[in-house]
Amino acid sequence: METVKFGRTGLKVSELCFGTMGVGSSKWKPWVLDEADSKNLLKRCLDLGITFFDMADWYSIGESERVVGSALLSMVPRDQLVFTTKAKYPLSDDPNDQGLSRKHLMSAIDGSLNRMGTDYVDIFMVHAFDPDTPIEETMATLHDIVKSGKARYIGASTIYAWQFAQMNAVARENNWTTFVNMQCQYNLLYREEEREMLPYCRDQGIAVTCFSPLARGWLSGIEDKKRSEVDLYYNKNYGDALDLEICATVEAIAKDHGTTMAEVAIAWVCAKEAICSPIISAASLSQLDENVKALDLELTDNEIESLDQLYRPRDVVNDYVPVPMKRHLGGVLTESEGQE
Repeated sequence: METVKFGRTGLKVSELCFGTMGVGSSKWKPWVLDEADSKNLLKRCLDLGITFFDMADWYSIGESERVVGSALLSMVPRDQLVFTTKAKYPLSDDPNDQGLSRKHLMSAIDGSLNRMGTDYVDIFMVHAFDPDTPIEETMATLHDIVKSGKARYIGASTIYAWQFAQMNAVARENNWTTFVNMQCQYNLLYREEEREMLPYCRDQGIAVTCFSPLARGWLSGIEDKKRSEVDLYYNKNYGDALDLEICATVEAIAKDHGTTMAEVAIAWVCAKEAICSPIISAASLSQLDENVKALDLELTDNEIESLDQLYRPRDVVNDYVPVPMKRHLGGVLTESEGQE
Protein backbone atom coordinates (compact mmCIF):
# COMPACT_ATOMS: atom_id res chain seq x y z
CA MET A 1 0.00 0.00 0.00
CA GLU A 2 1.26 3.46 -0.90
CA THR A 3 1.58 6.36 1.52
CA VAL A 4 0.11 9.80 0.86
CA LYS A 5 0.96 13.30 2.02
CA PHE A 6 -1.28 14.53 4.83
CA GLY A 7 -2.50 17.91 3.62
CA ARG A 8 0.19 20.59 3.79
CA THR A 9 1.99 18.87 6.64
CA GLY A 10 5.09 16.73 6.26
CA LEU A 11 3.23 13.72 7.69
CA LYS A 12 2.78 10.66 5.49
CA VAL A 13 -0.05 8.17 6.09
CA SER A 14 -1.21 4.95 4.45
CA GLU A 15 -3.77 5.31 1.64
CA LEU A 16 -6.40 3.78 3.88
CA CYS A 17 -6.96 4.39 7.57
CA PHE A 18 -8.44 1.69 9.81
CA GLY A 19 -11.25 2.88 12.04
CA THR A 20 -11.37 1.12 15.40
CA MET A 21 -14.93 1.74 16.56
CA GLY A 22 -15.65 -1.92 15.82
CA VAL A 23 -12.90 -3.35 18.02
CA GLY A 24 -12.74 -3.37 21.81
CA SER A 25 -15.62 -4.87 23.76
CA SER A 26 -18.95 -6.37 22.70
CA LYS A 27 -20.33 -5.26 26.07
CA TRP A 28 -20.33 -1.72 24.69
CA LYS A 29 -22.11 -2.58 21.44
CA PRO A 30 -22.94 -6.15 20.42
CA TRP A 31 -21.38 -5.87 16.95
CA VAL A 32 -17.96 -4.85 18.33
CA LEU A 33 -15.17 -7.47 18.23
CA ASP A 34 -13.61 -8.49 21.53
CA GLU A 35 -9.86 -8.46 22.12
CA ALA A 36 -9.01 -11.94 20.82
CA ASP A 37 -10.66 -11.42 17.44
CA SER A 38 -9.44 -7.82 17.24
CA LYS A 39 -5.78 -8.82 17.40
CA ASN A 40 -5.96 -10.95 14.26
CA LEU A 41 -7.71 -8.15 12.40
CA LEU A 42 -5.13 -5.57 13.45
CA LYS A 43 -2.29 -7.84 12.42
CA ARG A 44 -3.89 -8.27 9.02
CA CYS A 45 -4.07 -4.46 8.70
CA LEU A 46 -0.30 -4.29 9.12
CA ASP A 47 0.22 -7.14 6.65
CA LEU A 48 -1.81 -5.18 4.08
CA GLY A 49 0.22 -2.02 4.65
CA ILE A 50 -2.21 -0.06 6.82
CA THR A 51 -0.25 1.94 9.39
CA PHE A 52 -2.83 4.68 10.06
CA PHE A 53 -5.29 3.90 12.88
CA ASP A 54 -8.19 6.07 14.05
CA MET A 55 -9.31 5.74 17.65
CA ALA A 56 -11.46 7.59 20.21
CA ASP A 57 -11.70 7.36 23.98
CA TRP A 58 -15.45 6.91 23.61
CA TYR A 59 -15.11 3.66 21.63
CA SER A 60 -15.85 0.82 24.06
CA ILE A 61 -15.34 3.46 26.79
CA GLY A 62 -11.56 3.30 26.53
CA GLU A 63 -11.24 -0.44 25.94
CA SER A 64 -10.76 0.05 22.20
CA GLU A 65 -7.70 2.26 22.74
CA ARG A 66 -6.21 -0.31 25.10
CA VAL A 67 -6.80 -3.23 22.73
CA VAL A 68 -5.53 -1.38 19.65
CA GLY A 69 -2.50 0.13 21.35
CA SER A 70 -1.34 -3.02 23.10
CA ALA A 71 -1.81 -5.20 20.01
CA LEU A 72 -0.12 -2.94 17.48
CA LEU A 73 2.77 -1.89 19.71
CA SER A 74 3.57 -5.55 20.34
CA MET A 75 3.97 -6.03 16.57
CA VAL A 76 5.80 -2.95 15.26
CA PRO A 77 7.75 0.02 16.65
CA ARG A 78 5.68 3.06 17.63
CA ASP A 79 7.32 5.36 15.08
CA GLN A 80 6.07 3.15 12.23
CA LEU A 81 2.45 3.82 13.23
CA VAL A 82 0.19 6.86 12.94
CA PHE A 83 -2.30 7.04 15.81
CA THR A 84 -5.31 9.33 15.95
CA THR A 85 -7.66 9.56 18.90
CA LYS A 86 -10.58 11.79 19.78
CA ALA A 87 -12.17 13.28 22.90
CA LYS A 88 -15.45 15.01 23.74
CA TYR A 89 -18.16 12.46 24.44
CA PRO A 90 -18.86 11.33 28.03
CA LEU A 91 -17.00 8.40 29.54
CA SER A 92 -18.94 8.53 32.80
CA ASP A 93 -21.79 10.45 34.43
CA ASP A 94 -19.32 12.97 35.87
CA PRO A 95 -20.28 16.35 34.31
CA ASN A 96 -16.59 17.19 33.84
CA ASP A 97 -15.84 13.89 32.11
CA GLN A 98 -17.04 15.22 28.76
CA GLY A 99 -16.86 18.26 26.51
CA LEU A 100 -13.95 20.36 25.28
CA SER A 101 -13.05 22.15 28.50
CA ARG A 102 -9.44 22.46 29.59
CA LYS A 103 -10.13 20.14 32.51
CA HIS A 104 -11.57 17.40 30.34
CA LEU A 105 -9.14 17.62 27.42
CA MET A 106 -6.11 17.50 29.71
CA SER A 107 -7.51 14.44 31.46
CA ALA A 108 -8.62 12.87 28.17
CA ILE A 109 -5.20 12.99 26.50
CA ASP A 110 -3.51 11.48 29.56
CA GLY A 111 -6.13 8.75 29.79
CA SER A 112 -5.81 7.88 26.11
CA LEU A 113 -2.01 7.71 26.26
CA ASN A 114 -2.12 5.49 29.33
CA ARG A 115 -4.56 3.09 27.72
CA MET A 116 -2.63 2.90 24.44
CA GLY A 117 0.72 2.50 26.15
CA THR A 118 2.42 5.35 24.29
CA ASP A 119 3.65 8.80 25.22
CA TYR A 120 2.14 10.62 22.23
CA VAL A 121 -0.54 10.46 19.56
CA ASP A 122 0.07 11.74 16.08
CA ILE A 123 -3.27 13.54 15.83
CA PHE A 124 -5.45 14.51 18.80
CA MET A 125 -8.96 15.38 17.68
CA VAL A 126 -12.06 17.01 19.08
CA HIS A 127 -14.85 14.50 18.44
CA ALA A 128 -17.53 17.16 18.05
CA PHE A 129 -18.20 20.84 18.78
CA ASP A 130 -18.87 21.91 22.36
CA PRO A 131 -21.21 24.92 22.54
CA ASP A 132 -20.75 25.10 26.33
CA THR A 133 -17.00 25.79 26.25
CA PRO A 134 -15.42 28.98 24.83
CA ILE A 135 -13.46 28.30 21.65
CA GLU A 136 -10.50 30.16 23.15
CA GLU A 137 -10.35 27.70 26.03
CA THR A 138 -10.45 24.67 23.73
CA MET A 139 -7.87 25.93 21.25
CA ALA A 140 -5.47 27.13 23.96
CA THR A 141 -5.65 23.71 25.59
CA LEU A 142 -5.05 21.85 22.32
CA HIS A 143 -2.05 24.11 21.69
CA ASP A 144 -0.64 23.29 25.12
CA ILE A 145 -1.13 19.56 24.47
CA VAL A 146 0.89 19.83 21.27
CA LYS A 147 3.58 21.92 22.96
CA SER A 148 3.82 19.32 25.75
CA GLY A 149 4.70 16.67 23.15
CA LYS A 150 1.61 14.57 23.85
CA ALA A 151 0.26 15.17 20.35
CA ARG A 152 2.01 16.02 17.10
CA TYR A 153 -0.99 17.59 15.35
CA ILE A 154 -4.64 18.39 16.07
CA GLY A 155 -7.84 17.77 14.14
CA ALA A 156 -11.62 17.83 14.43
CA SER A 157 -14.52 15.57 13.55
CA THR A 158 -18.23 16.00 12.73
CA ILE A 159 -18.69 19.74 13.12
CA TYR A 160 -20.09 22.44 10.85
CA ALA A 161 -17.71 24.18 8.47
CA TRP A 162 -18.31 27.57 10.12
CA GLN A 163 -17.42 26.12 13.52
CA PHE A 164 -14.26 24.53 12.14
CA ALA A 165 -13.22 27.76 10.42
CA GLN A 166 -13.96 29.82 13.53
CA MET A 167 -11.87 27.55 15.75
CA ASN A 168 -8.96 27.77 13.31
CA ALA A 169 -9.33 31.56 13.14
CA VAL A 170 -9.14 31.86 16.93
CA ALA A 171 -5.99 29.74 16.93
CA ARG A 172 -4.34 31.88 14.27
CA GLU A 173 -5.21 35.12 16.05
CA ASN A 174 -3.40 33.85 19.14
CA ASN A 175 -0.50 32.08 17.40
CA TRP A 176 -1.79 28.72 18.63
CA THR A 177 -1.70 25.37 16.85
CA THR A 178 -4.30 25.06 14.07
CA PHE A 179 -6.16 22.01 12.81
CA VAL A 180 -4.51 19.95 10.06
CA ASN A 181 -7.24 17.31 9.79
CA MET A 182 -11.00 17.20 9.32
CA GLN A 183 -12.70 13.84 9.81
CA CYS A 184 -16.20 13.80 8.39
CA GLN A 185 -18.84 11.46 7.06
CA TYR A 186 -18.65 11.08 3.29
CA ASN A 187 -20.01 8.42 0.97
CA LEU A 188 -22.24 7.95 -2.06
CA LEU A 189 -25.36 8.39 0.08
CA TYR A 190 -24.09 11.37 2.11
CA ARG A 191 -22.17 14.16 0.35
CA GLU A 192 -23.24 17.30 2.20
CA GLU A 193 -19.64 18.15 3.09
CA GLU A 194 -19.07 19.00 -0.59
CA ARG A 195 -20.89 22.30 0.00
CA GLU A 196 -18.71 24.04 2.58
CA MET A 197 -16.29 21.75 4.40
CA LEU A 198 -14.40 20.21 1.50
CA PRO A 199 -13.83 23.52 -0.33
CA TYR A 200 -12.63 25.13 2.92
CA CYS A 201 -10.21 22.29 3.62
CA ARG A 202 -8.89 22.34 0.06
CA ASP A 203 -8.28 26.10 0.31
CA GLN A 204 -6.51 25.75 3.67
CA GLY A 205 -4.51 22.64 2.81
CA ILE A 206 -6.26 20.59 5.51
CA ALA A 207 -6.25 16.81 5.10
CA VAL A 208 -9.72 15.26 4.98
CA THR A 209 -10.28 11.75 6.28
CA CYS A 210 -13.78 10.35 5.91
CA PHE A 211 -15.60 7.72 7.91
CA SER A 212 -18.47 5.46 6.88
CA PRO A 213 -17.53 5.11 3.18
CA LEU A 214 -20.04 2.23 3.07
CA ALA A 215 -22.85 4.27 4.67
CA ARG A 216 -23.00 2.07 7.77
CA GLY A 217 -23.16 -0.99 5.52
CA TRP A 218 -25.85 0.06 3.07
CA LEU A 219 -23.32 0.25 0.23
CA SER A 220 -21.90 -3.19 0.93
CA GLY A 221 -25.04 -4.98 -0.17
CA ILE A 222 -24.85 -7.14 2.95
CA GLU A 223 -27.10 -6.37 5.88
CA ASP A 224 -25.41 -6.57 9.26
CA LYS A 225 -28.45 -7.69 11.26
CA LYS A 226 -26.63 -7.47 14.57
CA ARG A 227 -25.78 -3.82 13.92
CA SER A 228 -29.02 -2.85 12.19
CA GLU A 229 -31.05 -4.05 15.16
CA VAL A 230 -29.24 -1.77 17.63
CA ASP A 231 -27.87 1.04 15.45
CA LEU A 232 -30.28 3.96 15.67
CA TYR A 233 -28.75 5.65 12.63
CA TYR A 234 -28.66 2.60 10.36
CA ASN A 235 -32.24 3.19 9.24
CA LYS A 236 -32.63 6.79 10.41
CA ASN A 237 -30.01 8.23 8.05
CA TYR A 238 -30.30 5.88 5.09
CA GLY A 239 -32.65 3.64 3.19
CA ASP A 240 -35.08 5.84 1.25
CA ALA A 241 -36.01 5.25 -2.39
CA LEU A 242 -33.13 7.28 -3.85
CA ASP A 243 -30.59 5.57 -1.59
CA LEU A 244 -31.82 2.24 -2.88
CA GLU A 245 -31.47 3.50 -6.45
CA ILE A 246 -27.87 4.53 -5.80
CA CYS A 247 -27.20 1.14 -4.19
CA ALA A 248 -28.65 -0.57 -7.28
CA THR A 249 -26.33 1.42 -9.52
CA VAL A 250 -23.36 0.46 -7.34
CA GLU A 251 -24.44 -3.18 -7.61
CA ALA A 252 -24.68 -2.96 -11.42
CA ILE A 253 -21.19 -1.44 -11.69
CA ALA A 254 -19.83 -4.10 -9.34
CA LYS A 255 -21.26 -6.84 -11.57
CA ASP A 256 -19.66 -5.25 -14.64
CA HIS A 257 -16.27 -5.34 -12.89
CA GLY A 258 -16.80 -8.78 -11.36
CA THR A 259 -16.28 -7.34 -7.92
CA THR A 260 -18.29 -6.33 -4.83
CA MET A 261 -20.42 -3.32 -4.02
CA ALA A 262 -18.10 -2.47 -1.14
CA GLU A 263 -15.11 -2.22 -3.47
CA VAL A 264 -17.00 0.06 -5.83
CA ALA A 265 -18.21 2.33 -3.04
CA ILE A 266 -14.72 2.67 -1.52
CA ALA A 267 -13.13 3.11 -4.96
CA TRP A 268 -15.55 5.99 -5.60
CA VAL A 269 -14.37 7.73 -2.42
CA CYS A 270 -10.72 7.09 -3.30
CA ALA A 271 -11.32 8.73 -6.68
CA LYS A 272 -12.27 12.02 -5.00
CA GLU A 273 -9.23 14.30 -4.80
CA ALA A 274 -10.68 16.07 -1.76
CA ILE A 275 -10.27 12.94 0.36
CA CYS A 276 -6.81 12.18 1.71
CA SER A 277 -7.43 8.81 3.31
CA PRO A 278 -10.79 7.01 3.65
CA ILE A 279 -11.40 5.34 7.00
CA ILE A 280 -12.42 1.74 6.54
CA SER A 281 -13.37 -0.92 9.05
CA ALA A 282 -14.17 -4.61 8.99
CA ALA A 283 -15.63 -7.37 11.13
CA SER A 284 -13.58 -10.18 9.57
CA LEU A 285 -10.32 -10.81 7.75
CA SER A 286 -12.11 -11.52 4.48
CA GLN A 287 -14.08 -8.29 4.74
CA LEU A 288 -10.88 -6.34 5.40
CA ASP A 289 -9.17 -7.90 2.39
CA GLU A 290 -12.16 -7.07 0.23
CA ASN A 291 -12.21 -3.42 1.32
CA VAL A 292 -8.50 -2.97 0.65
CA LYS A 293 -8.92 -4.39 -2.88
CA ALA A 294 -10.79 -1.19 -3.69
CA LEU A 295 -7.41 0.49 -4.12
CA ASP A 296 -6.87 -1.60 -7.26
CA LEU A 297 -10.27 -0.78 -8.76
CA GLU A 298 -10.29 2.18 -11.15
CA LEU A 299 -13.76 3.38 -12.04
CA THR A 300 -14.29 5.02 -15.42
CA ASP A 301 -15.32 8.67 -15.69
CA ASN A 302 -18.72 7.54 -16.99
CA GLU A 303 -19.21 5.23 -14.01
CA ILE A 304 -18.31 7.97 -11.55
CA GLU A 305 -20.65 10.39 -13.31
CA SER A 306 -23.49 7.86 -13.29
CA LEU A 307 -23.10 7.60 -9.52
CA ASP A 308 -22.62 11.31 -8.90
CA GLN A 309 -25.67 12.47 -10.82
CA LEU A 310 -28.11 10.48 -8.68
CA TYR A 311 -27.41 12.39 -5.46
CA ARG A 312 -29.74 15.01 -4.02
CA PRO A 313 -29.37 17.26 -0.93
CA ARG A 314 -30.25 15.77 2.44
CA ASP A 315 -30.25 16.78 6.09
CA VAL A 316 -26.82 17.53 7.52
CA VAL A 317 -25.65 15.01 10.12
CA ASN A 318 -22.80 16.11 12.36
CA ASP A 319 -23.55 15.26 15.97
CA TYR A 320 -25.68 13.12 18.26
CA VAL A 321 -27.24 13.38 21.69
CA PRO A 322 -25.62 10.91 24.12
CA VAL A 323 -27.88 8.71 26.20
CA PRO A 324 -27.24 8.10 29.91
CA MET A 325 -23.91 6.43 30.57
CA LYS A 326 -25.52 3.49 32.33
CA ARG A 327 -26.43 2.18 28.87
CA HIS A 328 -22.77 2.22 27.88
CA LEU A 329 -21.31 0.80 31.07
CA GLY A 330 -23.95 -1.72 31.95
CA GLY A 331 -23.28 -3.94 28.97
CA VAL A 332 -26.90 -3.85 27.80
CA LEU A 333 -27.81 -1.59 24.91
CA THR A 334 -31.17 -0.79 23.40
CA GLU A 335 -29.78 1.49 20.70
CA SER A 336 -26.49 2.58 19.18
CA GLU A 337 -25.30 6.17 19.30
CA GLY A 338 -22.78 8.15 17.34
CA GLN A 339 -22.39 8.95 13.67
CA GLU A 340 -19.50 6.68 12.72
